[in-house]
Amino acid sequence: MLYYLMQYLEEQFQPPGFQVIQFITVRAALAAITALFISMIIGRRIIRWLEAKQLGESVREGEHAGAVDHAHKQGTPTMGGVIILFAVLGATLLWGAIAEVYVWLAMVATAWMGAFGFADDYIKVVKQDKSGLPARIKLVGQLSLGLFAGLVIYFHPAFREFHTLTYLPFIAGETLDYNVIGGAVGGMDLGWVIYVPVVIFIVTALSNAVNLTDGLDGLAAGVTGIVALGLTALVYIAGNAIFAGFLTDMFLPGAGELAVFTLALAAACFGFLWYNGYPASVFMGDTGSLALGAAVGTTTLLIRKELLLPLLCAVFFVESLSVIIQTGWFKYTRKSTGTGRRVFRMAPIHHHWEAGGMHEAKIVVRFWIVTAITVAAALLILRIR
Repeated sequence: MLYYLMQYLEEQFQPPGFQVIQFITVRAALAAITALFISMIIGRRIIRWLEAKQLGESVREGEHAGAVDHAHKQGTPTMGGVIILFAVLGATLLWGAIAEVYVWLAMVATAWMGAFGFADDYIKVVKQDKSGLPARIKLVGQLSLGLFAGLVIYFHPAFREFHTLTYLPFIAGETLDYNVIGGAVGGMDLGWVIYVPVVIFIVTALSNAVNLTDGLDGLAAGVTGIVALGLTALVYIAGNAIFAGFLTDMFLPGAGELAVFTLALAAACFGFLWYNGYPASVFMGDTGSLALGAAVGTTTLLIRKELLLPLLCAVFFVESLSVIIQTGWFKYTRKSTGTGRRVFRMAPIHHHWEAGGMHEAKIVVRFWIVTAITVAAALLILRIR
């Protein structure tokens, strides 16, 4: 909103210095500063309120089958994801071009799953019902968001020229029948029959993946913050005709505005880490984890980088895969032998190492390092054609 106000003042009165507000890089930096301020300063007040209301984490007796002791986390304030939501959405509202479909769709996705996550946390913490929001209700929220995003991407006029295109890494443009837009290569057209279900799957999978990853102090927030930095580079390149052309990337007019959102997302996560790092003073809960997954998934879809997700979000991918492997193998061996067996000590995989005696702080830092490496690798792929 401040962006539009300053734009109006600049057009009407031409005050000195207001011209810089037109630059995406300036507004992204201002959004990051704003998000960092909200998450660190206002966040402290929110944490104190959560403590006063005794809205703390409940560690179930016998959780993790005695392999990992999380009793020390009992009573730690949860629902801290509201801090991230306020920081991201507030900063983007102030400095983003919220009339652009790229920006408002990313914001809607974040708020959408944040609302479902908040409902789940509210039932667990305030209503003292440990079952929380029924899984089918959360799944409905994820599927409906995916369908909504898919339909917007397909039907909105802003995406008319490239609504079902997807970026193909490693493939040289001249070897494919690309749709050329603004002098930069486009991508392979999947068609709506394939693309819309892909959108639904990715939004649902990413939302659940971040939720699974949120099991150690600072893990989900740190990993998401690093991924968001990588996304900031990707969205800026996609929205810049010169950079997109140089890297033979898809040029998507207007996509650069997402840099305001993604940099605010990174800053909000890093600011939240001030309190969520080991030993955590607050947990994000489903309010944060479901919203972060939706934000990352929707942003990646908007810039057509779906095929980079296994690398860009490698930690989320491995965490989810470990749960699938563990559950599948346990059910298979129980059915075939009568005794369920496990591949990992525990799943998700971060608990595997924790159960093996590794301190959770070391696991978290190593996962951050792995994420930084895989995000850098995803960016390098843009140049490998």
